[in-house]
Order: sequence, then structure tokens, then C-alpha cells
Amino acid sequence: METLSNLESFVRSAESSSFSSAARQLALTPAAVSRNVAQLERNLGVRLFQRSTRGLKLTEEGERFLRAVSSGLDSIQGAIAELTTNKGEPAGVLTLSMPPRFGRQHLLPLLQAYKQRYPAVTLDCSFDNRQVDLIADRIDVAIGGGFELTPGVVARVLAPAHAIAVASPAYVQGLGTALPRTPADLAQLDGVMMRSPQTRRMKTWTMRNRRGTEMPAELRPALLVNDPDAICAAALMGMGVALLAMPDVIDHLERGELVRLLPDWYVDAGPISLYFTSQKLMPAKTRTFVDFVTESFKQAQLAQRFTAR
Repeated sequence: METLSNLESFVRSAESSSFSSAARQLALTPAAVSRNVAQLERNLGVRLFQRSTRGLKLTEEGERFLRAVSSGLDSIQGAIAELTTNKGEPAGVLTLSMPPRFGRQHLLPLLQAYKQRYPAVTLDCSFDNRQVDLIADRIDVAIGGGFELTPGVVARVLAPAHAIAVASPAYVQGLGTALPRTPADLAQLDGVMMRSPQTRRMKTWTMRNRRGTEMPAELRPALLVNDPDAICAAALMGMGVALLAMPDVIDHLERGELVRLLPDWYVDAGPISLYFTSQKLMPAKTRTFVDFVTESFKQAQLAQRFTAR
């Protein structure tokens, strides 16, 4: 069984490509770090680094070994830090990633209560629409939908990710008797639509009804944007019909600022989930946050509130 010091010396040397840099981080001498790595290589029977006067370079075996052990080492160190400095209480920096609008509306209100319960945890929040790589980006928990469950990543479902067709009351009133009856009828209406910033193509949707019938929703583009908030703002202004996620429009619907079209039809984009790495020794800060958000969603019945069925 390898010692923690050998593994730590290897991981920190790999991250910095230098025994000297690793030594400064670990409060050891470069010679001690080099000895630890050499002992690890002897025990494993493989060479982990190519050494030269220009520094260290991982071998192919070293790269595979680093991917296998780095997240586990961080978890062990986190667990030790919590037990020794905080008597097992959640502590440290918890890095979070969430979509901007969903995060502001539905997660920020929960963070104050979480901080009151666990004051030793510092929350580092990123509001971003992109899908992050939890391991490469060092994210503890990501909130959203459609993430690929790569090896080592698990998901806990919070609510359905349904989207519906909405427009302002003024726009709907202007339609008179020409209200759409099926998703195909949306092609006759002005559409406020999302385009990909990479391909500049319009996002396409497929709607379904309660009986499971599916039909493409092909809006006639009147306004193209690359930001979900701009789509909602344009719909509120009466510029056309938009397909938006229930969590983003539920407050506007309840206040009468938007009207739902095609009440029997919706887009099913899968679930909204919490994503985190699967670890036997999950840090207390991660475990408590996942449990807290899951329970808060249940108490507020947000899954029922966000469903479009």
C-alpha cells in the first residue's frame, strides 16, 4: 500500500512539472520529493516521469496514473483537513457551477440558509451556460441539465427540465382567432429564437403532449439571439413567441406577464440535476450541499412547480 506522502509528491510534481515547485507546496526538500516519487515508481514497477534538465514530463503510464489518483488524493486531504481543523464539520471552498438565470432565481435564495447552517464553508459560484468538466475544471457541484455522465460523475435529479411556448398577453391578443392548436401552427407566428454562438444555427425543438405524441416546433424566426435572458425579455416586450424553460418563466406566468400557448404541449429536455464526482470519501462540504439542495427542492415542491404536464 502506497504512503500518502509518495502519492502527494507524485501528484504535486505532475501538476507543476517540477520537484522543486512540489517541494515548496509540501514543505519538503526537492531531494525528498524526488525520493518519494522514485520509491513510488519502484513499488509500481513503472516509470511515471521522463526527467531532463528542462523539467519533468509525464510518461503515458504516468498520465493514466495521475487521472486515477488525483481526485482521490484531494478527497482524502479534504477529509483529513475537516477532521483535524473543524472536528468533522463541513469546511473549505465549495466550487459551484450553475446556469445564470436558474442560479439567480432558484439557487441563490438557498445559499444564505446553507451558509447559516455551515458557516465554515466558502461558496465559490460560477454562473455560466456552458457545460463544465467537473474533474478538469475542479468543480465540486454543477447544477443544470444534459450533462454527459463521464466516468466518476453521478447525478441527483431535482426536477424535470420542461420548456413551453409563451408570449406576452398583448401579442396573444393580437392573434385574435389565429391561436396555434399544434406545434406545427407555430410556423405561422413570429419566433424569438436561440442560435448557437459556434455554428450560428437556430436551435430546434420537438414538443410532445400528455399522450406521448411528438411533433417538431418550427418557429418563423423574427429575432435571433444567443442569450436565454434576451429571449425572455423579448417575449415580455411582445416581440413574438419563445420556447423557454419552466423555471425561467414560472414567475412571469403566475403574474400574468406571459401567457402559455399550446397548454397540452411541452418540450421534455430531461431532468435538472446536481452533478458531482462519485467518491467513497466525499468531502462533507459536498455531501451536505447536495443533501441540502435536494431537501430544499422537495420542501418547496419545485419539481411539481416546474412540470409542464
